[in-house]
Amino acid sequence: MNKAHAINLLGGTPKKAAVAMGYRAVQTIYQWPDQLPQATADRVRGVVDRISKEKKRRGAGKSSAPAKEVSHG
Repeated sequence: MNKAHAINLLGGTPKKAAVAMGYRAVQTIYQWPDQLPQATADRVRGVVDRISKEKKRRGAGKSSAPAKEVSHG
């Protein structure tokens, strides 16, 4: 996996990629080589998978029907 593709998958900017990967400094992303080592590429895929699952989970709890207002009085 190349660095540009990884950044795209992780949000599109080095800053968003750093946040997604849990890095404290965006500089870490800039220091990646153009062709990522297999271990880094695997970690990127894992983070992308986790983000995808979290989005699905959040979306599954929402209903398209408006909530009914309940009177307590």
